[in-house]
Amino acid sequence: MDIFKFKSIQTNIAAAIACLILLTAVLLGVMSYQLSASSVRETAQDYTAELIRQVNANIQTYITSMENISQLALNNEDVRAFVAADSSAIEDDGRKVSDYFQSIIVSRKDIASINVFGYNGRFVSDRKDAELNPNISLKEQEWYVNAQKAAGRIVVSSSHVQPVFKDEYGWVVSLSRELWSQDQKKALGVLLVDLNFSVINDTLNNIDLSKRGYVFIVDSAGNIVYHPQQQLVYSNLKSERIDEVLKQGSGSFELDEGGQRRIYTVQDTGFGWKIVGVSYTAELIANEREMQLSFVAAGIFCLLVGLLLAYFISRNLSKPIKQLQEHMKKVEKGTFDIRVPIENPKEIASLARSFNLMVVRIEELMNQVVQEQEFKRKSELSALQSQINPHFLYNTLDSIIWMAEGKKSEEVVLMTSALAKLFRASISRGQELVSIRTEIEHVANYLTIQKMRYTDKLDFRIDVEPGIMQYRTLKVLLQPLLENAIYHGIKNKVGTGEIIVSGFQSEGSIWFRVSDNGVGMSEDALRTVLEPRKSDHESKGVGVVNVHERIQLYFGKEYGLFYDSTPGEGTTVLVRIAVIDPSAGKGGQAQ
Repeated sequence: MDIFKFKSIQTNIAAAIACLILLTAVLLGVMSYQLSASSVRETAQDYTAELIRQVNANIQTYITSMENISQLALNNEDVRAFVAADSSAIEDDGRKVSDYFQSIIVSRKDIASINVFGYNGRFVSDRKDAELNPNISLKEQEWYVNAQKAAGRIVVSSSHVQPVFKDEYGWVVSLSRELWSQDQKKALGVLLVDLNFSVINDTLNNIDLSKRGYVFIVDSAGNIVYHPQQQLVYSNLKSERIDEVLKQGSGSFELDEGGQRRIYTVQDTGFGWKIVGVSYTAELIANEREMQLSFVAAGIFCLLVGLLLAYFISRNLSKPIKQLQEHMKKVEKGTFDIRVPIENPKEIASLARSFNLMVVRIEELMNQVVQEQEFKRKSELSALQSQINPHFLYNTLDSIIWMAEGKKSEEVVLMTSALAKLFRASISRGQELVSIRTEIEHVANYLTIQKMRYTDKLDFRIDVEPGIMQYRTLKVLLQPLLENAIYHGIKNKVGTGEIIVSGFQSEGSIWFRVSDNGVGMSEDALRTVLEPRKSDHESKGVGVVNVHERIQLYFGKEYGLFYDSTPGEGTTVLVRIAVIDPSAGKGGQAQ
């Protein structure tokens, strides 16, 4: 493939040298840019990772605080007694537990509420006037269900709206765990500690990850705990690569999203949450545009230098090469009686000598090809015209005379008419292709004559798909195959023989099948049936060899004859030709 397609060889040389210089400059520039960008990216990633670790530490502090609060509640005897009683306790029991909860969170603005829901039906909260929401089922709340499944272990929920209290729907993160008796034999209820979601929101809003960078949190189930655009995420107007985040441990990975590369820095909290920092690589390299412009300017300068050098180098080489080029153009137009003057520098002189020798050789080969093609054409036409075996003609005329002497006028008319049509199809000139309909009529005439000659010895059947009749084929294509089937298959068979001729279209080709139930062929004969023979007496397959070669000469090597035979059972020949458009004549093209 030509890299440079300029008309002038001087321009091509100049372009080659300039491109070499430019390529070198581009490679060095790209490598420098990549190294610089990689260094900046790594520094930014380290900075992002450090921020995420700080966020993780802050959130861990809140979660640890909630865990400590839950532990205090678990170890309090009043709490256990309140949820363990089997009958109604005095009113003071609930007040004492509520006061205890209030004392815990009196200085904690981040804790929204502490609540205990006993399996005995009792409920107590740090809020003395707390009233449960009658429109919800407590046991169906996710934090409640997960606490029961955890059997005493702490469960931290995703951010959600807490609907437990009447007329209150605050955003919280819930820590829940199941309360058990002191001997750990009986579950008593569920402790719920709600953390104000605003605490996490305020913490993460202060994180600076460039203009578009941000931090979000997901839980182990892939639910969003926090996102600066949480409403867009919930309404499916914005999406995150949650699956990749869940697969990733603590570390970083980079993704291409809509032509923009983003770096995800993930920190595993240890309690099911993953804190994710998202940075845009385009923002990490602030002077990317300036770096690109400087590299482009350097490349243009190198290109100009390369063109100037190439001009002086190519000027001394272009003149003799252009002279050789002009002579080549004349050869392209068919003029072979030219010679290039050998008076240039050594390399060009050697090229000119080789060119002159090549022109002489091409001229000789073209004459040789013309002669060979003419010879091949005459041989093909000669083979085509000789398909009517003289012995067949003599025998047919004898049969006509015999029938005429026997006063069988109808048979004489039928055989004479068939013989006339047979001759007309065989010796017609100027038309290499005929319709399949014409070829099948030729086959029918030939088999009709043979059946009348051999009477009870031969029967035949023709079954060709009507849909292929309009396509074209080589004329006198099937007669040699029928002749072989009769003289070498059925003639030597005891009893009546049958020939079946069928035609169909399959796999983009036209297929003919000629089958007989004659004596068949041995494996050796079958293996050599399509091999060329020196004379007609060496093999019974000379005629079919001619057919095979004609098909491949016209259609290609993938077409031709395919034999299958079983001794004593018969022989089948498959003929494959290309699909030829009905309008094609001599030199028609396959579809």
